[in-house]
Parts: sequence; C-alpha cells; structure tokens
Amino acid sequence: MASTTATRQPQTKSGAQRGQSRSNGRRKHTHNEGIIPLLARAVREVEASAQRGKATPANRTKFHVIALLMREERARVKTDEQVSDSERAETLKRLDGVASILAKTAARDTSLITLLEPTAPITEATRLLKRKMLAQAGIELPEEEKAAPEPARAIVPPELAERQVEPAGIEARMLANPFLKPDLAPPKQPTPVVRLANWELLGPLLKSFEQGGGGSACMDLPEPPVPDRLAPAGRELMPHQARFLASVRDGHRSFLLADEPGLGKTAQSVLAASVADAYPLLVVVPNVVKMNWAREVERWTPQRRVTVIHGDGHDIDAFADVFIVNYDILDRHLSWISDFGFKGMVVDEAHMIKNVQSQRSRNVLAISERIRERTPGVSPLLIALTGTPLINDIDDFRAIWRFLGWIESDKPGPELMAQLENNGWTPADSSFYPEARQSVIDMGIVRRRKMDVASDLPAKRVVDLPVELDDEFGRGIRDAEAQLAKKLLERFRIVKRGKLGEKLDDAAIIRMVASQELEESHSSADGLNIFTMVRKIGQAKASLAADYAAQLARSVGKVVFFAKHIDVMDRVERQLAEAGLKTVSIRGDQTAAFRQEQIDAFNQDPEVAVAVCSLTAAGVGVNLQASSNVVLAELSWTDAEQTQAIDRVHRIGQDEPVTAWRIVAAQTIDAKIAELIDGKAGLAARALDGAAAPAEDADSVQLIALISVLTQAVERSRA
Repeated sequence: MASTTATRQPQTKSGAQRGQSRSNGRRKHTHNEGIIPLLARAVREVEASAQRGKATPANRTKFHVIALLMREERARVKTDEQVSDSERAETLKRLDGVASILAKTAARDTSLITLLEPTAPITEATRLLKRKMLAQAGIELPEEEKAAPEPARAIVPPELAERQVEPAGIEARMLANPFLKPDLAPPKQPTPVVRLANWELLGPLLKSFEQGGGGSACMDLPEPPVPDRLAPAGRELMPHQARFLASVRDGHRSFLLADEPGLGKTAQSVLAASVADAYPLLVVVPNVVKMNWAREVERWTPQRRVTVIHGDGHDIDAFADVFIVNYDILDRHLSWISDFGFKGMVVDEAHMIKNVQSQRSRNVLAISERIRERTPGVSPLLIALTGTPLINDIDDFRAIWRFLGWIESDKPGPELMAQLENNGWTPADSSFYPEARQSVIDMGIVRRRKMDVASDLPAKRVVDLPVELDDEFGRGIRDAEAQLAKKLLERFRIVKRGKLGEKLDDAAIIRMVASQELEESHSSADGLNIFTMVRKIGQAKASLAADYAAQLARSVGKVVFFAKHIDVMDRVERQLAEAGLKTVSIRGDQTAAFRQEQIDAFNQDPEVAVAVCSLTAAGVGVNLQASSNVVLAELSWTDAEQTQAIDRVHRIGQDEPVTAWRIVAAQTIDAKIAELIDGKAGLAARALDGAAAPAEDADSVQLIALISVLTQAVERSRA
C-alpha cells in the first residue's frame, strides 16, 4: 500500500486538476459556500413542509437526499487528512444540526423514518436531485454519481424470459411488412423549459385534481359530423360517441376515456382505431370481457379481422387487424408483441394497472413505451378505458398517465411540460393548480356520466356481456354438453332405425326425442339434463359475474345483482366481501320485515354497494331504484322473469337510464338460451300489438334449446 507521502507526489495534469477541484470544493464547506449551506436551507424547507402536514413526494425525495449527503459528508470529513482539526469539528457540529432537524421532522411524519436507513432504496428522482445539489455546491460529481448512458432496456425482464412464446404465423406476418412507414415530417422543436426547470411537478399535478373544483374533467370535444359517417352501415352512433370520434378524426391520439359503464366505451375505441387507421391494434382486457371485445370489433368494424389470444396463442390469426389479450397471459407474449409493430393500444379497465410496481403494470407500460418508440414522429393511438380511474387515492392516475405518454417516471412528458410552461405559473402560485388541471384534461381526459347524456340513451336496455369459460369449469361444461348431445343423438338413431323412422322425417324425430328428454328432465333433478347443465353454467359464471359487479360498483355506484341459485348467491357475496364491498341479500326464505330492512339499507345506506338478489324471490314487489345498473348472472327461462327483475330498478323514482348487463357464457348452450329469450320477447311484443305469432313460438325455451343441440349433433354426424 502506498504511504501518505507517496499519495502527495505529483500527479498527472488531469488527475491533479480533478483532485484540486474536489479538494477546493470540500474546503468551502465551513464557509457560506459548498454543501453545508445547501443542506441547511433544504432541511429547513422539509421541516416547514412537515409542520403543515404529511410530506409531499417532492419533499420526501429532498429529505432522502439530505440524509444521503449528510452521511457521505460526515464520512469524508472524518477520514480526509487534508481537513484541519478545527475545520473537522466545525463541519461535524453543523452536520449534527442538520441531523437533529431531520430527526425532528421524521418524528412529526413517521413515514420518513425509513428514509434515514442506509438501506433505503434510492429512486431515480433521488439520484437526479442529489446530482443537482452537488453541482450547485460546486463539487465535481464522483464517477459513481455521474449519469451514465442508460443501456438499451429489454422489454422482457429476465424472470419472464423463459416463459416467452411466439404463436405460429407471427414471424411470417412480421416478415410480410418489415418496414416502418417513413417519417417525413420535420422534427418538432421542444419548448424551452425555463420557468419550471427546477420544480418537481408530478406532486403539484396530482394535487391539482385532489383539490377538486374546476368543473367536469372532460376535454372540449368537437361537434359530431352530420350526417354520421363514422359508424358502419346499419348502425348509428349516439351523439356523445360521435363527438369522441370527431376528436380522433381531428388528430387527437391519446385518451383517458372514463365514461360511466353503459355509454359505449368499447364501441368508441373500436371505431377510433378505424378512424385513426391504427392497425394492427393491441387490446389488453380483463378475461371476463375478451369475447365481448371480439364481438364488438366484428359489429362496428366488420371489414376488420379480429383474433383473441388464449394461453400460448396456438389458434392465433397472425394476419388479423385487432389482437385481444387478457392481462393474465400478457407476460408470456411480451417478446413478440414488443416487436410486432402495433400502431395502437387500448387498455380496458385501466385502473387495474394503478400499481406501477406490479408486473401487470410494468408489462403494459413497457409495451406502450415500445409502441411510441417504433412510431417516431407519429403519435400512436393510445386509449385507457375505465369508469373508475381512481380506486384508493390520487396517485392511481400515475400509471395511466404514463401509459398514455403524458408523464415519464418522474416528470411531465414533453407535450404536457410545454403546456405547463406556457401557462405562465409555477407551483408557488395558486393559479398554477386550476391551469395545470385543465392542461392535463386537454391531453385527452373524456368523462361523461349517464345523467349528462341521458337524452342519448334508451330508458331501459339489456346488454349482453359474453364471457369465455376457459378454466376447469368451462372444460367440464363443454364435456357435459358433448355428453348430452351424444345421449340425444343415440336416441335419435334408435328411433331412426325403427318403424317410426320410416314414417317421420328428421325434424319430427328430433322434436320427439327432445320432448322426451325434457319430460324426463322435469321428473328428475339429478343426472345430465338441460336444467343441471344450466345450473353448472351459472356456477361457472359466478366468479366472473361478481368481478364485473365489483367493477360497476366502484365506477358508477350501487348495483343490483340477480342469480337463480342459492350457491351462486353465496359465492358472489363472499367474493364481493373479499373485494371490500358491502352487500345486502334478498332471498325467498326471509321474513317480510327483514327483507324490507335489506331493501331500505340498499336504497338509503351509501356504504351498501351491491344488492345480491334471488331472481325469483326479488323479481316482484321489490323497489331498488337507488341503482340504475343490473347484473343478470344467470339466465331466466322466460323474458317475463328477466323483465320483472330489471323493473325492480326501472320504476317510478328512477332518474337515470337503466342498463342490465346479462352475463352469457360464450360457445355454450347459455348463448342459445339468451337468443331464445330475446325471441320470446319479440313474441310478447307481437302479441301485445295484436299480431299473430307463429305456432313454433309456443314451444318452451328448454325444448327449443334441446332441439338445437340435437340438430347440431345430427348435422355434425353427417358431415
């Protein structure tokens, strides 16, 4: 080891200069220059903030930087042989004063105590502020503190690398279009940031929304085109939907679409992609609405191909225009999605990414950033859909704003920063906050409530929400349906081979076999029949229906939930309780007094979010007009029973249009039953209008469903 004398030998010119710069900077600390005065001023600011209440994010960062610099300076002064004893004693004394104020501040706001620990994690904001304070003190940054160029960030984290899949056909699709569209637009010159250069802005931006006021959080939208040229032939947009699409037509490309449920957010997003020509489009959704999204794409943009990604994507259509994937499997598709060349991305129920530390949120944010990187000079279409942008606190906005590119990890993005700079205020001015709120809204927040657009909506409507049962329940139901079809087909073949088969055509035999099966089903509640099948489907849908009811309750308030079977109601009530939602229950075995208590609690207690009701027991004589949203988790056998349930909400005293969300298990007999119930509704209307109904309409839904199952089985057997 070199001696002390050896360390003071002449150095190279550059090394001597570095040493002189660092030494001179440190020797200023006992005067009114250098790091100590900066720490003293900063710690007083943090102390004053703590006296006013809980420390803001900016002051938490400053508190942490003060603790780091104080610790480093103390260690340096104790070991630096070039510091005299008197200078060392004076510096340590001043550092003790800073430490004392930090301790008092942490005692007022105990959440700061963890930042005093040497092992406290250092954020990027902390590193930036630390570098800034060292530079202000005239101290050359140590090598380890200098900002090194960031390495290329891999979108797939190491822990997920082995899970990546690439569905068949993806490489062929990418090779078919290997070139990005050239960017011929001149580069935009960034707005110089002068007034706000030294301000931490994310905290004030969030505070501007937390303070409230300022009217509805909805950007100005253009008037809808007349006539409407945005919807496909045969379909008509509501005015509020057309206004949103007119904004897309005019060039806006990033939106937080926060309309209340029932106002057609899905349709607006699907058509926005068409208006913006944002294909291929990636849509990330909860599993419960995957099939509904596919149906809406086909309905509103029939000229476009849509593919739904399941599992590892074995049955994917790589040449589709719209790719729909659920959050739960996104992590295994990150690799190919990041390089596919998507020109747009929609995130449904975007409040599900509110925790920026969660893997789900990191996946979504990484993909959106990658999409922006791959479309230089061109703004991709980015839409976050949620009727509930805030679940717990105002910080829930952060992940959504990052997804849209409005902010970066610790500061506003360039476009928002330019708007804030041009407003002419700083967070020290009270006028900053309403102006900043409006600047964020103008970035693309669209929020309409039912009452705002009531004239656009019918008084009552039923919206089918198809769900895919792709778990063990779903596989079991499909197996059971196959067994039922097999049983009916065997009976059909027996009759066909007998004497009756010579006299009757296939349609008559099918009707006879289905009628016999229905009669046996009525006489036995056990075994494999149409009734046990529907009950199993209801049990399989219970969890998905409860999830959707919880989403509705958080976004629009009270929800009425209908089910047919007690075990389904029990499961839903447990799941809602686990989600932190208070419920009441209306069942057939309750006394009249207790039932009325439950009804009154739902209508009057703001804490009660969901009424879980028996479809038969609560279908009549019950007034639940405190809600305008109904979830039908299990299907009725008649339209009348379904209508009676909905009318518990749609009645005198109801001020808003009523929407009934009917949960339908796609690709099962449930979908056929829903179709038949709607047909029966048409029969009722014809009968009330005095028109004659066809004779076959008199058949029960159960019989027609069995006839359909057997007809399909016969056709498949002959294919």
